[in-house]
Amino acid sequence: MPRPGPIPGPIPELLPQPFPEPLLEEPLREPFPDRLIRRQRRASHRLGLRTLYILPSGFGWLWLLSCGVLFILGVQGSSHGALLAYLLLGLFLLAPYLTQFNLQGLELRCGNPAPGFAGELLTYPVLATSREQRQALHIRFRRSEPDLSWSGNLEPGQRWLAIPWRPSQRGLQTPGRLRLQSSAPLGLLLCWTLWDPPAPQLVYPARRPGPVLELDRSQTRGQDQAHGGADDQAKGSEHWRELSPHRPEEGLARLAWKQLARSGERYGKRFADPQPRPHLLAPDPALPWEQALEHLSARIWQLAASDESYGLVLGDQTIAAGAGAAQLERCLTALALAPP
Repeated sequence: MPRPGPIPGPIPELLPQPFPEPLLEEPLREPFPDRLIRRQRRASHRLGLRTLYILPSGFGWLWLLSCGVLFILGVQGSSHGALLAYLLLGLFLLAPYLTQFNLQGLELRCGNPAPGFAGELLTYPVLATSREQRQALHIRFRRSEPDLSWSGNLEPGQRWLAIPWRPSQRGLQTPGRLRLQSSAPLGLLLCWTLWDPPAPQLVYPARRPGPVLELDRSQTRGQDQAHGGADDQAKGSEHWRELSPHRPEEGLARLAWKQLARSGERYGKRFADPQPRPHLLAPDPALPWEQALEHLSARIWQLAASDESYGLVLGDQTIAAGAGAAQLERCLTALALAPP
């Protein structure tokens, strides 16, 4: 079965303020010391002295321990170990400036994220602007899995970064707190910043196949009309499109008897191809609401892949039958923003 292309989404661009509030947010217990840091919920985030935090890394603590051991051995053994300890400690005291300069002045700004499905991997666009080269950056959202992150270097200028994350619920979702960190160039200290990008991302219900309610199939009158139309064609009704020379394999049901009586020539009736009836979908009332929306999401995606016509009835909202990328986006958006 052919698969539709990606959901049409806007090219990453800067969003105007104010941003709409997300419908659903999951509380998250921040680890220490991030829980003590005030949240920065702004469209842009510039890294400076008030937004950067620094602590020794694991290698840095080992470095300090080595300095202490060398100092003790040098004092007790009257050797040059104490001098070496002072040199290593001096290098450690220089590391905060070098590590902080790797991030200071970098500016982040959230873009316009494209919609996607819950439970699937999405990307959140962030515009990074820098006048200098930045080394060994690591960016991830605190809600996402540890392996979902962006790592790399930044050259001077502007660059769009696609930060991966995986939403668990539908609606207007924000990925939560973003942590950008680096231990370059010496690896002795870890310098980081925290930012809450406010631009929400539209998340459709997860695609899980299952039963849905098709209103057009449940109407007995419509079924009778459909069966009646098929029987009329089989019996040779008068609702034909054109005449053509009759072929023996077509049988007598398609023979134009009036033309045969008038002219004595045998013509067969040609009927217009019946148009497929559009699907009018609705949530299955026997299922929980969120599960019914997930089944609708999968069914709509399947019909779009087959290029079939479909509509949607969702409470008081009705979307007329149609096909194409615009219809797919309308229906999925209605499912994503449906009241819980």
